[in-house]
Order: sequence, then C-alpha cells, then structure tokens
Amino acid sequence: MKSAKKITVHIQEDLLDKAQKSTGQGITETVRLGLQLVAASRAYEQLRSLRGKVKFSVSIDKLREDRE
Repeated sequence: MKSAKKITVHIQEDLLDKAQKSTGQGITETVRLGLQLVAASRAYEQLRSLRGKVKFSVSIDKLREDRE
C-alpha cells in the first residue's frame, strides 16, 4: 500500500451524509472515492477532447464478429 497522509477536512455535514449514503461506505472510503473521481475527471476530459479526432482501422462489423 502506498503511504497515506492524515488530513483534517471541513465538510458540510449534509454533503457528507449524502455522499456516504451514495457510496454505502464510511467517511475515509467516501472521501477517497471522491478524490479518485476528481482525479479521473481530468483523464475523461482529455479523452472527450479526442472525440472525432482518432481514426480507427477496424470496422464495427469486424469487432462484432469477435463477440460470436
């Protein structure tokens, strides 16, 4: 496991309650998941910027053949 950093975070109680209900996890896991989603959002943004700019040499029909 990578090293961890202990921090103090001030979060509105109702926001934390909603987030915990959504994740079904405790405070630490909920905050960790939220931070992972924020970090991933940049990668998603970069991928969206490539939409329509990347050419694929494989056809959809060829890809579907692999499923059978």
